[in-house]
Amino acid sequence: MPVINRIAEFHNDMKEWRQHIHANPELLFECHETAAFVEGKLREFGVDEIVTGMGKTGVVAIINGAGGDGPTIGLRADMDALPIQEVRDLPYKSKNEGKMHACGHDGHTTMLLGAARYLAETRNFSGRVALIFQPAEEGGGGAKVMCDEGLMEKFNISQVYGIHNHPGHAPGFFQARPGAIMAAADTFEIKVTGKGAHAAMPHFGVDSVQVAVQIASALQLIVSRNTDPLESAVVSITQIHAGTAHNVIPGEASLSGTVRTLNKDVQEMVIARMSEVAENVAAAHGASAVVDYVRGYPVTVNDPEATDFAAGVAAMVAGEQMVNTDVAPMMGAEDFSYMLEERKGAYFFLGQGESAGLHHPEYDFNDEISPIGASFFVKLVETAQPAA
Repeated sequence: MPVINRIAEFHNDMKEWRQHIHANPELLFECHETAAFVEGKLREFGVDEIVTGMGKTGVVAIINGAGGDGPTIGLRADMDALPIQEVRDLPYKSKNEGKMHACGHDGHTTMLLGAARYLAETRNFSGRVALIFQPAEEGGGGAKVMCDEGLMEKFNISQVYGIHNHPGHAPGFFQARPGAIMAAADTFEIKVTGKGAHAAMPHFGVDSVQVAVQIASALQLIVSRNTDPLESAVVSITQIHAGTAHNVIPGEASLSGTVRTLNKDVQEMVIARMSEVAENVAAAHGASAVVDYVRGYPVTVNDPEATDFAAGVAAMVAGEQMVNTDVAPMMGAEDFSYMLEERKGAYFFLGQGESAGLHHPEYDFNDEISPIGASFFVKLVETAQPAA
């Protein structure tokens, strides 16, 4: 079946919701106005229960099906924006300086609101659906905070699903894969301590800059020589800081960056080797190095059975030719991974057509795919938990 007719009927309403959210972006856990807007719409739709303040500004809505007892399926959308200055002069351009919905979370929230409206009207399913509106995906780990507060247990969620828009792919084209679909994202900082000296007399010091450069180069061997060629890892040095003057060799330097992996064993190897490489390269030059490694979002791992099920649902909505379940893993990260660690489920990408890329100041969500995403959410519920 194509997009659900009733959802198509209120497509213009969905556009208005999305553009309102777009014009009023909020960062991390400060999604107060967005959460209030979501709550207001949910009350208007007549959902059965609304819990606010979970994960600081998260909203969870419960809709009971009319088809008898059954489990609870979770559907998740993220609400937060990014600290980016929007450059396009859209009618609904961001009103908040330096803040912008540059990743489509305004669209994700809209798709879930559209599903909420339809499900509250029809209730053609058994059990319950938990609609999860989450703050702080962009670096705050809002999904982890909500899970730590007992999200899955409180609402007895048995499985959970999410969608992310995908620029550069045909509108309505669904992509996923069983297993690891997005990477773990860690950060690190390495502090190098040498001995300061006059730049004209380097033999009196230990050049922390040169040591830092040698460490930066040696760290790339972790990927090229310590990682199985059939596995994936990325070690990116994104910052090097040292010195205050042209004629002074600084006694200290620092370098920092990110590590991306798709396998926990590879992640542990990188962590161990990073300390060994940094400390020993520094020691070889008479300096010392200390690594501060911070684990970030874990690998996003789709349950194979749930992925296959959701792909079948996507085919109902968009057609089999518009579903690919063999997409290559992506080295970006997503905090939906925390929810998938607690419950089986799957994360899908939904093509939104040609546009600026994610996290770009010219990006804008394509409102034409909102009914597709909302229909997918609805059919997940109705297919997973059919009415008796």
